[in-house]
Amino acid sequence: MIGRTPSPRSWSINNLTDVVTARRSGLKLALTLGFPAPEATKIAVVISELARNIILYAGTGVVSLIPHVEDGEVYIKVIAQDHGPGIEDIERVLAGGYTTSKGLGKGVSGSKRLMDDFEIESEVGKGTKITAVKWLRIRR
Repeated sequence: MIGRTPSPRSWSINNLTDVVTARRSGLKLALTLGFPAPEATKIAVVISELARNIILYAGTGVVSLIPHVEDGEVYIKVIAQDHGPGIEDIERVLAGGYTTSKGLGKGVSGSKRLMDDFEIESEVGKGTKITAVKWLRIRR
């Protein structure tokens, strides 16, 4: 684990190259903070899923990574935000299996399961903001 908190980072998400860049950066940041490889990979998967959803449903948006290191607490907060069509039925999306595209409808619900905290704010016609947090469990 590092001693100070790295700066937050944000990426405009406009295409699949942006998704890959955000995912790789998230994986690197998680490893730098001391997350074990399997946990860092979970964070990267969630970044990828949320960024791909931005492209699929909104066209463009932003993914931000906010690391936190303070008083023995370490976490990464992932925020995916867009100004797309919004989500009409958040509970249905979180239950899994519901999609308005040709996917399996498991991306958002699966992302929620991979993270420790997960919140969706969405307004139809205005956009969606998803905040997901993964805590580093430090053995004492």
